[in-house]
Parts: sequence; C-alpha cells; structure tokens
Amino acid sequence: MKHAFLFPGQGSQKPNMLHELPKHPAVEAVLQEAMEVLGENVYNVDSKEALISTVSVQICLLVSSVAILRVFEVEGVYPDFVAGHSAGAFSAAVACKAIEFADALRMIKLRGQLMEQAFPRGYGMGVITGMDEQTVKELANSCFTETEPVFTANVNAPDQITISGSIAALNQVIHRARNKGARTAELLNVNIPSHCSLLNSVSKSLHEEFLKIKFRQPVIPYACNRTARLLRSPEQVREDLSFNVSHPVMWHDISSILCEHGTRLFIEMPPGNVLTSLSKKARPGARSFSVDENGFRNCLVMARRFCSEHS
Repeated sequence: MKHAFLFPGQGSQKPNMLHELPKHPAVEAVLQEAMEVLGENVYNVDSKEALISTVSVQICLLVSSVAILRVFEVEGVYPDFVAGHSAGAFSAAVACKAIEFADALRMIKLRGQLMEQAFPRGYGMGVITGMDEQTVKELANSCFTETEPVFTANVNAPDQITISGSIAALNQVIHRARNKGARTAELLNVNIPSHCSLLNSVSKSLHEEFLKIKFRQPVIPYACNRTARLLRSPEQVREDLSFNVSHPVMWHDISSILCEHGTRLFIEMPPGNVLTSLSKKARPGARSFSVDENGFRNCLVMARRFCSEHS
C-alpha cells in the first residue's frame, strides 16, 4: 500500500494563502528563497487584487505547496508518487527532485507571463458536470468558430469536463449544456484558455527555456498530466512541464493509474481541497485528505500511521 502527494492548480487559489501558511522554519525558508529568486516580497502577491493576475496565482500555488511539502520532509514523510494538476505539476516536479525549486519558480513565473501575453482578455475556462467527455465535445464543436473558438480541456472525472476558449463561445456551450440537462455548467475563475491548442505558442516558448535548465532523475514516479503515465526520466518530466498547458489534463486517469500501482492514501497540498474531493468521489476505496481542510497535523499523523501499517 502506497501514498501520493497531490498538488492543486489554478482555480484553487484564495486570498492570503501565503499569509495563512503555518509558522514553521521550513515554511519560512521556502518563503525567503522565493523572495530572493523573484526579487520581490511574495506576501504582496496573494491579495485578492494581486490574484487577478495569472502570474501571481501560479507563483502562490507553487510557493504554498512546496512550503508544506518541505514541512512533511522535515517530519520524515515522503510520498511514493506525486501528481500535480496543471500548474501543480511544477510542485510535483520539485517534490520528486526532478527540478530545483528556484528553477521551477522562475519558470512558473514565465509560464504565467506568457499565458497573459497570449490572451490578455476575452478568454477563459468553464466546467460542466453531469455529462461525459463525448457529449461535451459535441457541444463545444457545435459552438466553435474561428473567431470564437472553444475546446474541451481537462477530464477531471468521467462526468466533470472543463472547456477552454473565448468567453462568448464558453457561454454558448454552458447555455446549451444546461438546456441538455447538465448537473452544473459555469465559468471558472481562470482568465486564460488553458489546456487546449490555443496555447501551443506558450508551450513552444516554455520548452525552449526549459532546455536551458538542468533536470535530474526523479527519485519517485511523477504522474504525467497529458498521458497519465508514471514518468521516471528527467526528459519526460521536462516535456510534461512544457506542454501540459496546451494539452488536456487527464486527471481521472491519473488517479486511476495511481490506484493501480497501490496508492491507498492521497494527501493534497495547499491551497484548497479540489483534488481531494475528486479522489473521494472517484476512489472511495482509498483515503483522501487535504492539508487545508483536515489540517497539517492530522495529515501528518495519517501519513505516519499509514506508512507504519503498510511498511
């Protein structure tokens, strides 16, 4: 029996998320390193106003997740697998030692900048529940035009599919989904059309920059966003970090492959509990906890108990 650390992506952010991190030397060390790398006070990027920026959101996600990861490491708890959703993949890459935190921080800042530059306004993402991927794809295709494009994106669950594209087209798909009986259909708090071909240029630029950065052999398997395969080579992790922004995240398949490899405990790093909720629904035979929802100490006790019982 094994356990995995999960790292959330954009949409899980919340105001003051860095201010709410626990007081711990490992947390302070991560925050200090982030300030030195970025040349700015990271406490200035987690306000409600700052989090309008994709750049600020992605920086906060990485810093928050890695800070709590470091506390687990100090306490002697290491996962068997890591998986990050979209921007969360950068935290997962740090957790499996494929990339240094400082390099991940510089690259996730660039990722956010490139995304904002590519689509500064008029685009975003939505989510539809209660419909399968094929049905949502047909709705998206029926609303697609060259001037108002829309695509299916992440498969978070068999009946939870995200869509990306222009706001006008997203609203059309959402309206048709509701009329067709979707359980929910709404816009997400994401102002970039991520995880579709509209961001191919972003992926290309990221890949060119990632080639300048040293990657190491992952010490534990890293779950690939695009294929849901467990990656063990530095080159494969580099590819996934470069290209996941322009491809759908196969999250449901990732949770499936982790369970197939013996994962029975999922612990989600801050912020939020989105991935925990998905795991509870999709994998009732496994136990799923969120640091934000359940508290760090409870998650630590559970991880230690689990490791002891299944060692």
